[in-house]
Order: sequence, then C-alpha cells, then structure tokens
Amino acid sequence: MDFNLNKEQELLRDGLGKFLTARYDLEKSRTAAKLGPGWQPDIWRGLADELGILGAAFPESVGGIGGGPVEIMVIAEELGRALAIEPFIDTVVVAGGLLQRTDSPAAAALLERIAGGNAIVTLAATEPDGERTVATTAARDGDQWVLTGEKIVVAAAPLATHLLITARTSGEAGDIQGVSLFVTEFDPAAPPSGLEVHSYRTIDDRRAADLTLNELRLPADALLAEDATSSLAQARDEGAAAVCAEAVGAMRKVLSDTVEYCKQRQQFGQPIGNFQVLQHRMVDMYMEVEQAVAAVYLAVLNLDAEPDVRARAVSAAKATIGRAARFLGQNAVQLHGGMGMTEELAIGHYFKRLTALQYEFGSTDQHRTRYAKLTRP
Repeated sequence: MDFNLNKEQELLRDGLGKFLTARYDLEKSRTAAKLGPGWQPDIWRGLADELGILGAAFPESVGGIGGGPVEIMVIAEELGRALAIEPFIDTVVVAGGLLQRTDSPAAAALLERIAGGNAIVTLAATEPDGERTVATTAARDGDQWVLTGEKIVVAAAPLATHLLITARTSGEAGDIQGVSLFVTEFDPAAPPSGLEVHSYRTIDDRRAADLTLNELRLPADALLAEDATSSLAQARDEGAAAVCAEAVGAMRKVLSDTVEYCKQRQQFGQPIGNFQVLQHRMVDMYMEVEQAVAAVYLAVLNLDAEPDVRARAVSAAKATIGRAARFLGQNAVQLHGGMGMTEELAIGHYFKRLTALQYEFGSTDQHRTRYAKLTRP
C-alpha cells in the first residue's frame, strides 16, 4: 500500500499551506467566529477563485478538478492545521458527496455553485433521537411536499444558502429504509414560512442551528433522492474520514507548538524540555499522532470499498482519532500550564476543536461499538 502523495497532491498541499500561512490569521478568525458572521467570506472566495479547491472532489463537468478522497484528506489536514472555521467538510465533502450521487439537474447546478464559491450547503439530518432515527415526515400535497419535524445541531446552518433535509416518505421512525433527501434555498435571517431557526455558537467557535419544520412546503422538484439511505451512510463515513484528517492537522500543530514551548519555557534555570519525564510525555504525544495518521490513511483508502469494509475502516480511524485527540489536547494544555486554556494562546482554541471533533459524525464510543459489531464472527 503506497502512502506517498503524488506530485499533484503535494502541490495541492503546499499551495494551500502557503495560502493559509499568509492569509489565515488566528486572531482575526476568532474575532469573526465570536463577534462576526462566524466565518471569513474572503477566505472562502480565495479557496474558490485562487486555489480552486472547493471543487476538489467534483467532476470537471461542474467546475471541479476530478479529485478523490486523498485530495480531500490533504485539504482537510491543512485546514485543521490552520484551525479554519470555514464549512469545507459540511459543504464540499458531505453535501457535495450527496449531490453527486443524485441524478437531479438541480444537484448538478448546485455543485457548480459550490465549486465556484457561490453556495454554502449543509445537511440537516440529526434529530433529537439521533441521526439515524428519522421521524421527520414528508407528505405529498398536490405539487408540493409538506415537511414536519425537528433537526438539531445542523452544522453551518447560520451560514448556509441551501439546506439538504432528510425526511421520511414511507415507513416509521427507526426504519432503515424510506428516508428521502430534499433540497431548499435558505436564508437564516429570513427563513421561509414553516421553518423556525435557532442559531448558536458551539464550544469550538463554529456556528450551528436547531430547526423546527412546521409544515414547511417545498416544490415537487425539491426531492433529490427518494431512497437516500445508502447515500447518507456513505456521506457520514466520508464526513467522519474528513474530520479525522482535520484532527491530524490540528494535532500536528498542537504537538509542534508544545515542543517549541517546552524549549523556551525556563524552570530551575533550564528549559523544561530538558527534563526527561516531559520528553517522554512528548514522545507519547508523537506516537499518538503517528497512529492517528496511519488510521486516517486506512479510512481514506477504503472510502470506495464495500459498505462494511468502508464502515469498519472509518470506525477504526474515528476511534483512534478520538483517543489521540483527547490525549494530545489534555497533555498540551498541561505542558503549557495555566496559560494553555487562555484565549491569548492558540493551544486553548485547538484543544476545544479537538474536543468537539471527538463527537462529530459519531462519538468515539459509538464508533468502537460499530467496529466491534462489524468484526464480530
């Protein structure tokens, strides 16, 4: 198995890394997250116009570059290293993947808008009883669909121009089949009749919203896929693999900053990095990062495999990342001392993001359970 990037992938990584180093200021991004719109539109525009990476995994027919999971991994890792708050995974990976697996002309047009940086699309799937227990219903009424239900923790919804909504067109809540996918234009500041939006900022300075659908009416052509169960499962795994790659980028940065801090911080007349017990701690952190990298490669290279193989590899990666992110974050804060949790140091912001990443697209415990079921004789 070849773990080396090809020349084009190396150029993609280096180009994005240079762009983020030059343009992505952490203090500015935190201000945008806490006091501003929740993201930096000029950065998103740069990713589209200057780098062309918003269509990295899209076909050339819709303005993409025809890449695949490895290209997404490279981009997500660099975004994680920079602690970017822009909704790349929500829009390009999850929503983009779902749109590519439909035959709707509306989906192709929306993919083209995403690639051009003109649309933010996010998936509204999680409900109070869980992501896979779809109780939201969609009933046909003449030439319209009427949607009723609730969606919670819809990532990037306050930034979105379009929503992809899961709703049941047949069966009962808890059934695996019968879940359809709908698309609608969206303005969080002026939602349509029948849609209530409660927006908030998450612990890691991202934006999310809870949605209440009270007989939300959509046109007949809003239906993208009548049975989207398998596509949704694939989208969740693709999203999980992408956040694992993002976590690797964040952990590399956390480890690098911690090592540098330990070289500079003086105690008892010498750098604390000279103390053997702290050197051992940093070696343990390094080993966790390397295990996480290997697990991400395993997941990414199996995203096109059979569903059970893909799910097993993704769950192994997500469980490994969950453990590593917790270990890296906690030890980095401890080695930085009390300063590690202040707003002034980057390490505190990375710690919060690494904590949140442990729960996106399924928690560490959920993925351990799924892995155990998939490997049971």
